[in-house]
Amino acid sequence: QTLLQGIILLPLRAICIIFILLLAWLSASIATCCQPGRGFLPLKGWRRRMIQTTLSGLTRTAYFVMGFQVKVKGKVARLPEAPIFVAAPHSSFFDAIICALTGMPSIVSRAENLSTPVFGTILSSLQPVAVSRQDPDSRKNTVAEITRRALSRGQWPQVI
Repeated sequence: QTLLQGIILLPLRAICIIFILLLAWLSASIATCCQPGRGFLPLKGWRRRMIQTTLSGLTRTAYFVMGFQVKVKGKVARLPEAPIFVAAPHSSFFDAIICALTGMPSIVSRAENLSTPVFGTILSSLQPVAVSRQDPDSRKNTVAEITRRALSRGQWPQVI
């Protein structure tokens, strides 16, 4: 009986996750389409709200479809209280849960991730701080960009 459930549930879950992923890509594409100052200016207004609500909801739904139920204990710090979140060890796909629960903040990511099909568009909509592994000044530039965003008085979303 368990094998039969797996044979039925696995394809259904995979189809649902692909559908959710395509919806997330579509939402990210719409929110960043014709964006002024692409990547250099923060998303504002309906674009930012769309990313926060749509991508957060879709990410939570995807994890639910995969079988994860996440409960938050306590209160998530808001932007004025904590312009920078630290999530450790941030080495797996579980990091997306943290992003969804905290309102889709900007993240620090490898620059190469931005060119990945589908995921790159979704990642770009979060306006990440891109780290280039080939640039010898990358560490200094990353720290400077995180500091600039943290001191922007709410212009940029929180950075995780």
